[in-house]
Amino acid sequence: MLEILGYPFFQNALIGVIIISIASALIGTYITTRRMTFISGGVTHACFGGLGLGYYLGISPVLTAAVFAVISSLGVEWLSKRRSVRKDSAIAVIWALGMAIGIMFIFMTEGYVPELNSFLFGSVLTITCSDLWLFGGFTLLLIAFYALFMPLIVACSFDADFARTRRLPVRFIDYAMTVFVAVAIVLTIRMIGIMLLMSLMSLPQMTAESLTRRYRPMIMVSVAVSMIGCVGGLFISYWLSVPASATIVLLLVGIFGLSRLVRPDSLSRR
Repeated sequence: MLEILGYPFFQNALIGVIIISIASALIGTYITTRRMTFISGGVTHACFGGLGLGYYLGISPVLTAAVFAVISSLGVEWLSKRRSVRKDSAIAVIWALGMAIGIMFIFMTEGYVPELNSFLFGSVLTITCSDLWLFGGFTLLLIAFYALFMPLIVACSFDADFARTRRLPVRFIDYAMTVFVAVAIVLTIRMIGIMLLMSLMSLPQMTAESLTRRYRPMIMVSVAVSMIGCVGGLFISYWLSVPASATIVLLLVGIFGLSRLVRPDSLSRR
């Protein structure tokens, strides 16, 4: 099995999922502790509208998807804070609107859209060196943001209302992390697809949350679980000759199920 490590495409996939594991752990821990896991699915499906518009206009679908992702994520925050709309309801609106716009423009686009499946289901083994450099730079920027604002992020994650009473910049953290979520989704949706992206932003964090309630350990456990699931899933998919994304998701679900069985009783009663 180790002979697969000699292939450049597998090396890129291995490095790519490791980088994505780090970024998704940082972002996923935030949205999980804020009870905003649904936002990753909402913004991801809203990107579909941007993809459809890009194909229809004959311009880069990644660029239009990025615009849709940022606008939709900021729109969710605006609706939930300014219009007395619950955040989950705002996400549902953005989700449905993005999918409807995407389907309409793809239907209006002449000919067949061959790359659409890669955006929907992803292809981990097609990660390129340029993808690695681009997402690596994004991950470094995300790490730098965490290094500068870690106490504020932790305070806003666990009790945003209390943070507001302490006059902490909750709105700034909310909007900044929302943009990070949107950009991460756009940069990774073609590489790993909607299914795996949502899983990486929720399952490792849910596993970590069942083992610890402290923010920094949650990030570390999330990174470890993501890497184990992604690296293990890659090798298992090669051994079984099955899709890598589906294998990774199934392995992450298995790890989560195991964590629920072995979690400490004292922690579960908290």
